[in-house]
Amino acid sequence: MTTTSAFRIPVANLLRRPGASRAIQAEGVLADVRGPGAEVTADRPIAVDLTLERVSEGMVVRGTITAPWDAACSRCLAPVGGELAVQVGELYERQPLEGETYLLSEDDVVDLEPLIRDALLLELPAVPLCRPECRGLCATCGVDHNLTSCECDTAIPDPRWAALRALDL
Repeated sequence: MTTTSAFRIPVANLLRRPGASRAIQAEGVLADVRGPGAEVTADRPIAVDLTLERVSEGMVVRGTITAPWDAACSRCLAPVGGELAVQVGELYERQPLEGETYLLSEDDVVDLEPLIRDALLLELPAVPLCRPECRGLCATCGVDHNLTSCECDTAIPDPRWAALRALDL
């Protein structure tokens, strides 16, 4: 099988030498790394700085994954972004345990894409904010409260909660 991705690493030489290790620095892109509130866009590179080490069970991958992310602020919808730096330490083996280890393919290739995707998805912010004190948008007129104020009556209760307000607790 050919290596078509920067994140598919041939490791046949490491598998023949127990205890051997190799440092890997690679950069590439992945499509569809999208969490509930943010995403790593496919047009910006993801960098890995990893060490692959041969162990009796297979191959251990340790190091750092770095990726830029983009989102819209959850309160005011302004563009926001940042950079993730995720530490990983995972085992690749011939017969992986689902959800616990990764597949070391029969053609002696470590495919880092699933590891990178999993690690980034777990670290992407679910509720990104442009700044912690963001005041958001007015629910009535839509004005950005970070830029100006409005005269909307915020004391009008939401009618969907009327049944709960009627409860005497």
